[in-house]
Amino acid sequence: MWAPTLQAPFALKLPHHLLLQPSLTSNTNTTLVPITAAQTSRPRRRRPRLSFFRAHFQTLKPKSRPHRTFLTRVTSDDGDAGHHTHTDMEERESSSSSGPNVGDGYVALFIRMLGLDHDSLDREEAIVALWKYSLGGKKYIDAIMQFPDCIHLILNLLRSESSSTCEAAAGLLRSIALVNSYRDLVANSGAIEEITGLLTRASTTSEVKEQALCTLWNLSVDEKFRMKIASSDILPLLVKSLDDEGVQVKEAAGGVLANLALSEFNHGIMVEAGVIPQLAKLLRTDIEGSKVIKKEARNALLELCKDKYHRITILEEGLVPVPMIGAAAYKSFRPGLYSWPTLPDGTQIEQTSKTPSRFGASELLLGLHVDDENANIEEAKMNAVVGRTQQQFLARIGAIEMDDEKKQSELATGQQLTLLPWVDGVARLVLILGLEDESAIERAADSIADASINEHMRIAFKEAGAVKLLVQLLDSKNDAVRLAATQALERLSVSNVVCQIIEAEGALDPLVNILKNPEIPEILMEKTLDTLGRILDPSKEMKSKFYDGPVNGSEKGSDAARGPYGSKGITGDVAHTPISKTNPREAVLDSRVITRLLEILKTPTPRLQRKAASILEFCTVIDPSMDTITSVDIESGLDVVFQQKALEADMESEVDYRQPGKHVLEVEEAGLVISAASRLLTKLLDSKKFCQKIDSAHFTKLLCNILKSDIPLRNKDWVAGCLVKLGSLSGPRLNVDDPINMEVTLHETIPRLMEQLKTSFSPQSKEAAVIELNRIISEGVVDSTRAVAAEGGIFPLVKLIEEGSERAVEACLAILYNLSMDSENHSAILAAGAVPVLRRIVLSERPQWRRALHLLRTLPTLEGSA
Repeated sequence: MWAPTLQAPFALKLPHHLLLQPSLTSNTNTTLVPITAAQTSRPRRRRPRLSFFRAHFQTLKPKSRPHRTFLTRVTSDDGDAGHHTHTDMEERESSSSSGPNVGDGYVALFIRMLGLDHDSLDREEAIVALWKYSLGGKKYIDAIMQFPDCIHLILNLLRSESSSTCEAAAGLLRSIALVNSYRDLVANSGAIEEITGLLTRASTTSEVKEQALCTLWNLSVDEKFRMKIASSDILPLLVKSLDDEGVQVKEAAGGVLANLALSEFNHGIMVEAGVIPQLAKLLRTDIEGSKVIKKEARNALLELCKDKYHRITILEEGLVPVPMIGAAAYKSFRPGLYSWPTLPDGTQIEQTSKTPSRFGASELLLGLHVDDENANIEEAKMNAVVGRTQQQFLARIGAIEMDDEKKQSELATGQQLTLLPWVDGVARLVLILGLEDESAIERAADSIADASINEHMRIAFKEAGAVKLLVQLLDSKNDAVRLAATQALERLSVSNVVCQIIEAEGALDPLVNILKNPEIPEILMEKTLDTLGRILDPSKEMKSKFYDGPVNGSEKGSDAARGPYGSKGITGDVAHTPISKTNPREAVLDSRVITRLLEILKTPTPRLQRKAASILEFCTVIDPSMDTITSVDIESGLDVVFQQKALEADMESEVDYRQPGKHVLEVEEAGLVISAASRLLTKLLDSKKFCQKIDSAHFTKLLCNILKSDIPLRNKDWVAGCLVKLGSLSGPRLNVDDPINMEVTLHETIPRLMEQLKTSFSPQSKEAAVIELNRIISEGVVDSTRAVAAEGGIFPLVKLIEEGSERAVEACLAILYNLSMDSENHSAILAAGAVPVLRRIVLSERPQWRRALHLLRTLPTLEGSA
């Protein structure tokens, strides 16, 4: 993007005694002539008279701001934009070539006057004259650049204390940097550093800032200078300039940021500098004369929007990326002109009068009949109504996607996108879902999925009526549309409130039909499993009752969970609405669905295995008899899940130590899969039919190996519970010496208690953990003390002796005494600082002094003493 250029005619007023040629203008009394080369001979150096410049160059001072021209966007990747030169500059150049230029002869004189050997006022008059001269076009700039060393003199003037001098110097640099062939010379001469110093001054005026920032705007056209600008101290100054009172300063700062955003390597630096909130603020607010500002802000944000993480930041600022689909696509929009008004999510508005008015005024003035006491319209619903009304109105009059708006969006990203405030953006996306263009529908559904980043946006899409349209698209014959709709529903289903609406709109049947197809892509299968799992999750209903139900007898529920069903008037409560007289969830119990889920269990993809196991677990809640599940070979699927490759590699020490992070992620993912499968197996063990055919010894061995593995401790809870329940099939196992109980104690209970002892901040929690640990060790569980030492339990035990309660100290001393029976633990006990602590207990004769003394006698430091 180019900075705007200034249009101003150039004329030098000279006294009559300097006239060397006839005047080119007939309507003035002043003649314009050049100084010829013959004037270069000088017998002695004379100082130009100040009175001459003061009297005849008053018209050159830019007191009145010239008008700006339009901007031309640079689209080349390398920043070379020689063919994008401003039209006005070319016109001025062509017009000036028709006759001799009378000001060229003075260029050398003015440049000479920029030297440090001249008076500051002379230098100011010269730089102002050169600035005005450069506004004539490229030919005039070429005349100045015949003396390339003048760049250093111009840069030196940026340090002047005179605002007029700094403005003229920055303005001249701005004109020179506009020409491609001189841009490198300006940047390599230190212009960026000098401008940085100029902008950091507290006394810099808005006029000077404008010219300086426009110079950076022109320099940033070249990609090789963008990194230098972004990595310097200028970026915070650019962000600060977006709050400047001057509109021109904001435009220039936005233009520089838009150019910097064209290079992807600048995105991280810009986001860290806080660019997104400031640019989003400019788009959300209406500023007088803000057309250029909004354009540059939108261009910059659209470039940053290419990164998914930066897109989230933009969404959090209240802006939604919306696809540009072309004005022709909206011609298929058909509003319901003669239907009774409803809210966007489909909520029916109660008709207070059954008799229609003669001319339809009751429908037109429906809002006047709403009783505020009986109607409880939430803010989300009101925003949905406002957004729908605005977008449908624009679609009906054909004002959506004006040509200029489309051009700037294409220019910014190479893709047809724009940014709208969230109220309009949500309504626009829902409007597109109802059109006939399948490619537009696909892009809108993808945008809904990307925009559903928090509860606020998910509720906004629900209130705007997106759920019903997306559910209908699940039956589309277009695979791309169906995938996009599934992804959008999966993101929306994260909300418990929206998930209930998805189920109420009948999404189960089409989702089940998608799952039955074995040829669907893996990504579609994953999103379908995610959505089904959230819909069938029994804990969702408990959450709904807990969050949405009455609190302490109050009839008021959570506003966020209010919906369009089951309540009189225009509001409803989803939690208390029966979804259907027949349970649609029974469709999941179809034998083809169960068989398909079993096939997924046998796939080598852990994330798909976990989701399939969770859905099968939820099926056991729908059908407590579990006849459908047990009728298939579900044990073969569980056998595959319990033998994860990540655990086999860990046990056989085949870990690739060059990628330790990858192995940790694989083990953690394996732990999630095994935990889900353990929950499923625990539920299946309630079925006598399943217990009769399962090989309990085989699964016991598998689960014991899993307990010994390195999966996260939180995933071992269900493994231990399943193992105990599996072992109970042959009768009760109350003996601690039982192999299953011993494995659970050593590999789940003790590690869990040690983690509680290390990480808990509650003294009561630590006391309970150490007492339970002491009980296990005192019962004589084999290798229990070794397990405590292996978990690094000596140091937290010694620490708890110093700060714990009397019961906790007693339990810690007992555990440490048992640990001290193994001489391998002596060094760790001494390193933990146990000796000074024990001595204080003995000398103070606390209730535990005898046990502390016995422990001291077992340590090597006191052998033979006492």
